[in-house]
Amino acid sequence: MRIRVWDGLVRTLHWTLAGAVAAAWISGHRAPADFEAVHHLAGYVALAAVALRLGWGLVGSRHARLAQFLRGPREVLAYARALRAGREPRFIGHNPLGGWMALLLWLCAAAVAITGWLYTTEWLWGYAWLEQLHAALGWLIAALVGAHLGGVVMTSWRHRENLVGAMFSGCKRAPGAGDID
Repeated sequence: MRIRVWDGLVRTLHWTLAGAVAAAWISGHRAPADFEAVHHLAGYVALAAVALRLGWGLVGSRHARLAQFLRGPREVLAYARALRAGREPRFIGHNPLGGWMALLLWLCAAAVAITGWLYTTEWLWGYAWLEQLHAALGWLIAALVGAHLGGVVMTSWRHRENLVGAMFSGCKRAPGAGDID
């Protein structure tokens, strides 16, 4: 039996942010005159997606809420120890590490977008430190995306569950013995 976990807005914002980050990354590594407008638009779309997702994390459906999936340090460390031992429980929503990874990705995407926008303002245009910060944050989000994808693959494999498919359909296998809702 399958149950609905991720609502339509969560899934739409997830794929919107993924597409915007990819578009910004690709366009940011091309000739600036050719792709500058795409790069800027992708940054604005990413920032809007993050803002909406954080807002939905306060008032949205059960598994969309930040309070449901941001766990305290003890729970995160206990989950990490269980993961290392190969005995981690299956979570219906985000697992403790996945919840914090989502928040880190959102905050990093917002920081990249904001520093990119600030760099285009008359106030801060041309400051090398801001350009370097924007570039460093771009590399940081690339690393976080890689870690996120690695976590998705590992968790999908360990729990025999297609998490990518779940982020398209919104549905996951119903909780069983030992699963955490």
